[in-house]
Amino acid sequence: MPRIAVRRKATTPIGNNNNEELDVPKRKLQRTAYQLPLPERPHVVGRALVCGQGDMGQLGLGDDEAKFERKRPALVDAIEDVVDVRAGGMHNLVLTLDGTVYSFGCNDEGALGRDSSEDGSEFEPHPIELPGKVLKISTGDSHSASLLEDGRVFAWGSFRDSHGNMGLTLEGNKRLPINVLPDMVCCDIASGADHLVILTCSGKVFTVGCAEQGQLGRVSLRSATGESRRGKTELLRPGEVIIKRGKPVEAIWATNYCTFLRESQTGKIWAFGLNNYKQLAYAKDLATIINPVDTKFENIKQIAGGQHHTLVLKNDGSCYSIGRSDYGRLGLGTVDGDITELQPVKGLSDKFVVCVSCGEAQSFALTDDGKLFSWGMGSNYQLGTGSDDDALEPVQIISKQTEGKRIIRVSSGGQHSIFLVENEIQPAKTDKNSKANLTKKASATTAVKEKETKQKSTVEEPQTADSSEAAETNGDVQMEDAKDETTKEAEQKETAANNENAKGAAKRGRKKK
Repeated sequence: MPRIAVRRKATTPIGNNNNEELDVPKRKLQRTAYQLPLPERPHVVGRALVCGQGDMGQLGLGDDEAKFERKRPALVDAIEDVVDVRAGGMHNLVLTLDGTVYSFGCNDEGALGRDSSEDGSEFEPHPIELPGKVLKISTGDSHSASLLEDGRVFAWGSFRDSHGNMGLTLEGNKRLPINVLPDMVCCDIASGADHLVILTCSGKVFTVGCAEQGQLGRVSLRSATGESRRGKTELLRPGEVIIKRGKPVEAIWATNYCTFLRESQTGKIWAFGLNNYKQLAYAKDLATIINPVDTKFENIKQIAGGQHHTLVLKNDGSCYSIGRSDYGRLGLGTVDGDITELQPVKGLSDKFVVCVSCGEAQSFALTDDGKLFSWGMGSNYQLGTGSDDDALEPVQIISKQTEGKRIIRVSSGGQHSIFLVENEIQPAKTDKNSKANLTKKASATTAVKEKETKQKSTVEEPQTADSSEAAETNGDVQMEDAKDETTKEAEQKETAANNENAKGAAKRGRKKK
């Protein structure tokens, strides 16, 4: 059948009476791209302290066997101007004010990111050569990562699975830093035990590493072993995590075997990974969650976790825990069985918590007045309390190195912990928002009100015999510290200080027991 040509009538341009065409601007639909800013490098300067077991160099105090164990936080005097610290399984990273990264500890699989062939090199901090200044650092069991000022992410070391060493890439271990996600501008990183989570400035999330517990959020259990036709390609090449009908992501957190994402605009918290102790707070009896699920968490500021437990910090400064209860890692005291729903850590109910952190089976909470509390497994003195007993409830860390100073950061590995303590003695900094939120928390429970009233009366009235005993106990703790780390001269100073305290007590009408 022949085609029939149709002549279409030309459209008449809009014009004025003189048939002149008018310049009418066309309306364009403009879509604003989601854009997250690069983070600022922390600027509060301090010194690094370490405690726990250091037989693999993870304390950074040298290769003298006498320094392989520290019951209380000890100073790493080789590094100054420290602004951030991170503990891996058996190694540490330290970030300084000028953007330099130092490492020390076990380097069997390249977690230090530098040459440690010189005898004893892994037992002392040394800088890592990176192609730019660093904004943020993260550590896993055998890998490390850093976020540079230009938004590039560099990593080194290795991931591991149930079969052993996986390598960092398809080429194997990387003992020196490599660019993990070329051509992407990133704004955050988070390390689990054997996986790395990366957040780009456009709100996309990429994961790489082990997937056996579902922690990558994008790999089927069938492919997680790396024994499928594609081998480890899907695991060791960063891939994007897709949230169906979700908004761009604005924050990421990683625990040993879990990953948490906070969606922008809605504030929803999505999670995937190991759930055998309900550490994802997912009610269904699924030990492994391979795709993102909505946790129903609300008003979340931060999430941290260890091997089998999770800590949740809310915007009002309250701290909650969930998961396995062994060794007191949840901070809930003596409990029957594991905890399958979020429970408030009552020992912190009258505190405003600003940061939480976890090791494998230990937990830490930092308050707005610079005090640090720890609980959980203490078998290697990793709690920093001076005892190797487990702590079932939060215990404040008090030592000679932290006395009168604000603790800024804390991070913990398997058998050791690292702290960042402000250089100078500073007055307590209290944010107006934290004050308001703390007031809300106080009004919520009668017990907190009574505690506050008691504290006020203690300030206004002379101290009682009980408080005198507490002061003596604190003095004993400090004496114990001095004996561990100083000479007779330090002991004499301590005795003189106690005599002065006794004189002061006598002047206020109290007797020293």
